[in-house]
Amino acid sequence: MSKLDFEKPILELEAKINELHNVSSDDSLNITEEIDRMTAKVDRLLKQTYNKLTAQQKVLVARHENRPHFKDYASQIITDFTPLAGERCFGEDQALLGGLGRFRGQSCVIMGHEKGQTTEERIKHNFGMARPEGYRKAQRLLKMAEQYQIPVITLVDTAGAYPGVGAEERGQAEAIAKSIETCLNVKVPIVSVIIGEGGSGGAIAIATADKVFMLEHSIYSVISPEGCASILWRSASHAGDAAEALRLTAQDMKELKLIDGIISEPLGGAHRKREETIDLVADTIENAFAKLMPWNTDKILKDRQEKYLAMGRAA
Repeated sequence: MSKLDFEKPILELEAKINELHNVSSDDSLNITEEIDRMTAKVDRLLKQTYNKLTAQQKVLVARHENRPHFKDYASQIITDFTPLAGERCFGEDQALLGGLGRFRGQSCVIMGHEKGQTTEERIKHNFGMARPEGYRKAQRLLKMAEQYQIPVITLVDTAGAYPGVGAEERGQAEAIAKSIETCLNVKVPIVSVIIGEGGSGGAIAIATADKVFMLEHSIYSVISPEGCASILWRSASHAGDAAEALRLTAQDMKELKLIDGIISEPLGGAHRKREETIDLVADTIENAFAKLMPWNTDKILKDRQEKYLAMGRAA
């Protein structure tokens, strides 16, 4: 497990508990009470720590390498998953994956950013930063969902769209704008969940949904704290100040009425209990679809467009 500095006392205690477990097979040693006492202390420390995380600490939790990624969600909540590749124009983008499947018995299209787990996977998936062909693939999948009249699930986890020269030459900005437009106009329900990082237009491109939720320790922002600090303070060392100013936490987003709800994470974050987190996300998606379906095409389009127009209006 990747180590977070503010978790150091907790990780040290957990290491000691593991050591005790390794010697607990010796019948002459009765250490069950000591293990129980230390386990209770770990739970207490986790509650104290995670109840007062700063914005910058939430950024670190959102980026934790052991948080469940798109592939983890797809394999656990989608049956009969058929991945679909390419955008019929340039090529396949491995940072944004998607396909057809069944979500708890309901046919659906699912797509999302994949960061990868190992070094090789991260390079293959470009650290979850999609190129234009990724967002054009998203448009193709959205239109396919409309054609077959099935709902859409999107899972967001990206630092932002890839800013490389090749991506810009192939129309990155246009691809993102067109993806947002497609989300606004597609005539089927869309439910989106920010499962880690929701960075800039790379996130909004597939998160312009009827219902948008965030995991408790995820983030959603127009720019990364490091990028913001480099612009405003000329130094990435002010990333903590930038994180506070950006108001990028799930709690901030809910207060600003930019998302529809927050999904509570297991104690200590999603990286500690991956399967439980995925089930919680699936329950939220199921409840959201229950409220959206069956849908009236005119109403769903009107409600969706009004939802986003309202965000730009002064109170």
